[in-house]
Amino acid sequence: MAEATTRPTLDEINEVLRTVEDPELRMPIMDLGLVYGVEIDDQGMVTVDMTLTSPACPVGPMLQGMIYHKVSQLEGVEDVEVNLIWNPPWDPKTMASEDVKMALGIW
Repeated sequence: MAEATTRPTLDEINEVLRTVEDPELRMPIMDLGLVYGVEIDDQGMVTVDMTLTSPACPVGPMLQGMIYHKVSQLEGVEDVEVNLIWNPPWDPKTMASEDVKMALGIW
């Protein structure tokens, strides 16, 4: 009988995502509010829905690659899909953490 594969929890995936920083702002994407949702299915497929600070953000592909690389390193993850979502548009006043708002001078 084959051993059951352990899948990471959403909390474990979110912890890994907290280590991914926007290269331009030098702040974690989770604190910026760029991650809209994370799901993992029974087969180990992780889907990350996220946005960028603007549709013209030049670091989008880099961020997607960093997310793919870091999440795929978790035990039990078979594949990672990173979807860019544009609705709702990113708004740091309502989506960013208080620490990010202070660092960006947003009140």
